[in-house]
Amino acid sequence: MAAYKIVVSDPKTGKSEVLEAKDSTAQIFVGRKIGEVVDLSLVGQNYKVKITGGSDKAGFPMRRDVLGSGKRYVLMTEGVGFKHSVEGEKRRKLVRGGTVTDEIYQLNVVKTE
Repeated sequence: MAAYKIVVSDPKTGKSEVLEAKDSTAQIFVGRKIGEVVDLSLVGQNYKVKITGGSDKAGFPMRRDVLGSGKRYVLMTEGVGFKHSVEGEKRRKLVRGGTVTDEIYQLNVVKTE
């Protein structure tokens, strides 16, 4: 079964908190994509959040522009999962798709309401 650490950021206060979602409560996230809004009432919170990203158990980041949930090598010049050392550098990096599955370990979310 799925188990996630959910890092909830509050843009108003600039603080974040970590929640745990296991088994049946974690199922509300399975199949969701980056950018979707989820109600956290099943986790014990009374607000909605927007999924902004995450990483899998090995630390590979999720990217919105990679379809599906598997890992893929993507040619990158900037963005999530890549820091260039020389201006204009391109490199193939291994990243995970933007769909939440059982292999995801941490989810980053932002409060919307």
